[in-house]
Amino acid sequence: MAATYQHLLIDIAKGIATVTINRPEVFNATNNVLHGELTRVWRDLDADPAVRVIVVTGAGDQAFSAGGDLNDLEARGALSAGERFEATMQVMKEAEAIVYEMVNCEKVIISAINGVAVGAGLAVALMADISVIAEEARLTDGHARLGVAAGDHAAMIWPLLCGMAKAKYYLLTCDFIDGREAERIGLVSKAVPRAELMATTTDIARRLADGPQHALRFTKKSLNQWLRLGGITAFDYSLALEMLGFFSDAPAEGARAIQEKRPPRFN
Repeated sequence: MAATYQHLLIDIAKGIATVTINRPEVFNATNNVLHGELTRVWRDLDADPAVRVIVVTGAGDQAFSAGGDLNDLEARGALSAGERFEATMQVMKEAEAIVYEMVNCEKVIISAINGVAVGAGLAVALMADISVIAEEARLTDGHARLGVAAGDHAAMIWPLLCGMAKAKYYLLTCDFIDGREAERIGLVSKAVPRAELMATTTDIARRLADGPQHALRFTKKSLNQWLRLGGITAFDYSLALEMLGFFSDAPAEGARAIQEKRPPRFN
């Protein structure tokens, strides 16, 4: 594959492309560069004839991705009103593209959730066609804790995965869920001991890479019609409301609270 990436490592072997989110020094948090790369990689791999199946995971053993880089959020808050609007619209465009490109990618995507998954990283983890999580790994959609609507992906897919009651509970409370509970409520495909995560994921990827590609891709396209029927409407709406929230004072307080490890104090 000709494309190069700064924060994604891509290895292609025997039909399987392994994409590693590679910022382990900050728990693979998504800065502006990485956020943009996550919009492009699915289309690039979809167009690569050497790739049959895609596996995505995080570097290191602590995080899949710890969500948006708070330093970038703080820098955005210091911009002029016009600059802030343009920066927020760019983030919105990229957040939309991450979800749409994963849905539209014809090849099966498997996530190996090796550690904490939050924010845009959680969107990648759960928008994958098959999600395998380490039992000890923890995930949360923390948008409401930051002071904005849950817009990355959750309104589209959580009600389909785990039902409306669980979706509302976890998206409103921002409680963390470990791998075992995520599997129990249907939020992920499979939970395994951490030591077995990559072996299990690789085994699934190998079986699919050796399988009938047209049949698998057509099945994915058919199942994703459920997302297109109603999920896209909910997603577009939630994403717009999330971006609207960034023009309030709440995200600055939410970010400070996360950095200071304290409960946020919203007006």
